[in-house]
Amino acid sequence: MGHAVLLTGPERRRRWSLEDRAQILAFAPGAVVFEVARRFEVSTGLIYTSRRQALVQETEPAFVPAKLADSASSDAVELAMAVDFPNGVKVRIGSAAPCELAAAIMRALK
Repeated sequence: MGHAVLLTGPERRRRWSLEDRAQILAFAPGAVVFEVARRFEVSTGLIYTSRRQALVQETEPAFVPAKLADSASSDAVELAMAVDFPNGVKVRIGSAAPCELAAAIMRALK
C-alpha cells in the first residue's frame, strides 16, 4: 500500500524563509531527495525548485567592470546614485549608466 501524508493547519501554502530553504538544501551529498523531503515534510518538487534557484543565484557575476573617474576630471558624468555600504564600500553611479549595470553592481556588492 502507498504512503500518504496529510498536511493540516490554518494555511495551505507554507512560506519558507531563505534560512529554512538553505537548511533543507544542506543535505549530504548522495542523500536521497525523497528522504530529505519526507524529513522536512515538503514535496520533492520544492527541493528541486529551490536547488535550481540557488544555482542560478550562484552563477550571477560576482564582479562587474567599472571605470573610476576623478570628480575633477572633465569627462566626469552627472551623479545619479551614491550608495555607502556599512562595510565602508562607496559606490557612485552616473546618470548615463544602464539600469542593468547599476543592478548588477548592487547585486555583486550586497
